[in-house]
Amino acid sequence: MNPEQLLYAESHEWVHVDDNNGDKIATIGISAHAVEALTDLVYMDLPAVGTTVTAGEPFGEVESVKATSELYSPVDGEVVEVNTTLPDNLEILGTDPYVEGWILKVKLTNQDAMEKLLDHAAYEKMCSGS
Repeated sequence: MNPEQLLYAESHEWVHVDDNNGDKIATIGISAHAVEALTDLVYMDLPAVGTTVTAGEPFGEVESVKATSELYSPVDGEVVEVNTTLPDNLEILGTDPYVEGWILKVKLTNQDAMEKLLDHAAYEKMCSGS
């Protein structure tokens, strides 16, 4: 996925939405900026398929040698797929956070939260502090 075509939460998660036979499926990951800030990742805790997630609420966590950070859902919905290879291969987030490094796929139940997400330019501006 092209980072310039994604939407971003202020908490550094990215979102890409596809239409799957009428269902809106959001693929969620964390940005390269977040991975760089966390540095050496050592652990990731992810929810099970079927878990309900709420925009702005934690769904898991990622731990680096520096700190543990919660992962926040940028959307409302039900987890329909989890990237189960990630917890044992966290280096993927450093090398390919936007394709192989996706974290969850969520069937959207409410699209209102999407309006609060940032486009790439606004996200980059936020990260640069300007």
